[in-house]
Amino acid sequence: MIETAEALRALYAQPGERAMRKQLPQLDVHGRRFIALSPFCVVASAGVNERLLDVSPRGGPSGFVRVQDDGTLLLPDSGGNNRLDTLENLLRDPRIALIFMVPGVDETLRVNGTARLRDEAAFVDLFAEERQRPKLVIEVAVQEAYLHCAKAFMRSQLWQPASWGPRDALPTMNQMIRDQTGNGVAAESQDEMLARYRAQLDEERRAGA
Repeated sequence: MIETAEALRALYAQPGERAMRKQLPQLDVHGRRFIALSPFCVVASAGVNERLLDVSPRGGPSGFVRVQDDGTLLLPDSGGNNRLDTLENLLRDPRIALIFMVPGVDETLRVNGTARLRDEAAFVDLFAEERQRPKLVIEVAVQEAYLHCAKAFMRSQLWQPASWGPRDALPTMNQMIRDQTGNGVAAESQDEMLARYRAQLDEERRAGA
């Protein structure tokens, strides 16, 4: 078992100069362009009192996360399951990390910083023309930004349809939740679930219009 930083480092070579120098204290032209093309990111947050970490997916049209300036990102909070895990974590501990992805691109962009939850009109009105006007916007003060190499996505072949397994290799979400909760939720096929989600998204659009 590895229990010290010295023992860990002994297993690996020192990082190369390029790997160290690519970390920037703010966004550059390439980071801004990457975010403008990204329709999806994951957000990591941590609560206090040794609460477990949380990672949450976020998505929207390409560029749904806006670059206000080289040191500031604005992430609109879209409707979800209302658990508010990420938002409550950020109230307790403002540290935040994001990884941005662009479909078909094997590189990713990581951004680390601190967050504030902004519900002022000056922030939410910036997204008034989106699918749904957000209740709040996560304002991220960028402290670190760097590009990850393509190796993980190349190994996984994530964007290669030929590597994808059939959807029915997993039960539907409805079936899995029924098994996990045992609450007698009515059975729902994959097509019925997708239709329900689409109806919810349509309702959000109408409510935000």
